[in-house]
Amino acid sequence: RACRVHVYVTLNRLHALAHLYAVYQRFVVVQRHWSMGSKTDSCCEGPGYASPLDAMKGSKEKLLYIPCIYETTECKKPDYLATIDCDRDSPDYSKVIHRLPMPYVGDELHHSGWNTCSSCFGDTSKKRNRLILPSLVTTRIYAIDTGTDPRAPRIAKVVEPEEVKAKTGLTAPHTSHCLANGQIMISAMGDVNGNAKGGFILLDGSTFDVAGVWEASENATPFGYDFWYQPRHNVMLSSEWGEPNSFLKGFNPAHVAEGKYGKSLHVWDWKEHKAIQHIDLGEEGLIPLELRFLHNPDKTEGYVGAALSSNVLRFYKNEEGTWSTEKVIDVPSKKVEGWALPEMPGLITDILISLDDRFVYFSNWLHGDVRQYDITDRRNPKLVGQVFLGGSVCSDGGVKVTEDKELSEQPEPRFIQGKQVQGGPQMLQLSLDGKRLYVTTSLFSAWDKQFYPNLIKSGSMLLQLDVDTEKGGLELNQDFLVDFGEEPEGPSLAHEVRYPGGDCTSDIWI
Repeated sequence: RACRVHVYVTLNRLHALAHLYAVYQRFVVVQRHWSMGSKTDSCCEGPGYASPLDAMKGSKEKLLYIPCIYETTECKKPDYLATIDCDRDSPDYSKVIHRLPMPYVGDELHHSGWNTCSSCFGDTSKKRNRLILPSLVTTRIYAIDTGTDPRAPRIAKVVEPEEVKAKTGLTAPHTSHCLANGQIMISAMGDVNGNAKGGFILLDGSTFDVAGVWEASENATPFGYDFWYQPRHNVMLSSEWGEPNSFLKGFNPAHVAEGKYGKSLHVWDWKEHKAIQHIDLGEEGLIPLELRFLHNPDKTEGYVGAALSSNVLRFYKNEEGTWSTEKVIDVPSKKVEGWALPEMPGLITDILISLDDRFVYFSNWLHGDVRQYDITDRRNPKLVGQVFLGGSVCSDGGVKVTEDKELSEQPEPRFIQGKQVQGGPQMLQLSLDGKRLYVTTSLFSAWDKQFYPNLIKSGSMLLQLDVDTEKGGLELNQDFLVDFGEEPEGPSLAHEVRYPGGDCTSDIWI
């Protein structure tokens, strides 16, 4: 009997040692992957890449996924997910090779994210094989199977709005990020009645059922929009758009003065899920939309684009241990005639940072230009690239610029393959190596209809810019064009771009 007890204890100890060794191996793997100088050049140990610099050495993109919207257009069909072939060696280069229609009309697909990403690197049980598609108007959430056949995705799960509302009290979901624990976190902008409320929906990473909210009780913010987390520093930052009942109908400038749009950043304790600081950006930071930490997870700084103020603000952890902001880029408004207001802001609607943290890119949807800044000096970005792709101040339009602090004359309209670009540059996505910048021209269907009515009739475009990563510079690739005005069911409005292997706005390193 004593012998059996001894064997039983020994086996238990062996199991415990084996478990500890497995944990130790995982720790060593993750520690190695945290190194910014890691030599790994593929996603072979779980989803994503060991570090941002490893991601830059990853495979060149061959497929793109883009949600395409019919809301507000003449086509009363469901939105769909388009798969684009972007392999230069393919006979289908720059063509839509697959369309996955959603089962309902009126969703307004918008942004997307992955079920898992580089935050789970080292966990071989995780696979990046589900694209998460929240719907702005209906609050419905789709999980799309991209793993079975990457060239022909299929719907794996539909999370109905009733479940989201019942379990979270939130609506108007926007940004999706995967978490290291396997869950999926989605920012939301409204309560069940469409009033402003910032919160975060949690999905189970296996079943995609709604697991509840991320934030601790009584920690909802006045507005919601984007977010980014940095676990090494126990911090998350979130930004603000506006009240869904207001922005879903279009943009009314009076609503800004009425307090229906945001102007703050919120700092969260990542472990406690509590908002610990609210930064009022004032008039310099009206409608702060996309925010990006530097990709290096050791860093405690990043940038946010304030759309209406048309400024880029740097946020950073100060010497006191709290967070501060400073304006580092100012896009001057133009005085105009023949437009809705006497002054036209640039309207910065997207911003991203290259994986090596060297360049920041952003789009001015109304002025019509995409810009590239060298941010080697974090506090003093230097403009090194700029290209105009449509916009509201082209020389052939009905708007006359009477005072411009940047340009001596209005830009010419942009044509590609004999077609004029309608709308303005909006969503951006950079290739992993930083050499190709993809641009779409639709912002949000109600705002498209208001500011660019021709876009509703013509459909949006997907363009590609060649990037000079040495000295800086942007040039339109005339060989690449996806014209969503030629879709079989009628012109559609394409929005955010994702790659099957992750990108610089989906992946977070921990």
